[in-house]
Amino acid sequence: MKRRIAVLAVLTATAVAGCSARRSEPIAGPLPTLSPELARGEAAFDQNCSRCHPGGEKGLAPAINNKPLPGFLIKFQVRHGLGAMPAFSKQELPPEELDDLVRYLKELRHHR
Repeated sequence: MKRRIAVLAVLTATAVAGCSARRSEPIAGPLPTLSPELARGEAAFDQNCSRCHPGGEKGLAPAINNKPLPGFLIKFQVRHGLGAMPAFSKQELPPEELDDLVRYLKELRHHR
């Protein structure tokens, strides 16, 4: 079962890896962080993701603010890595922070 999930995650991530449209502050304006969860998610993103995905856009890695991945696949990719993306352990990114990060990414994705 775990192997099937892993294969599904890799196939899904590979299928959407080419999507790298630019959607960031200059176009959409700043993302309002209304809740403490989103603020923590933004902080987790800034600390762990922004070097390769600046503002969710394409940088050293593909854009992630336009990926239609469900939350469980985002978590899987963060925990296990994919390609050049490193895996983030529970010590590096605790489960609560990962939950907030996923909420933030979903909000960033829907921000217009």
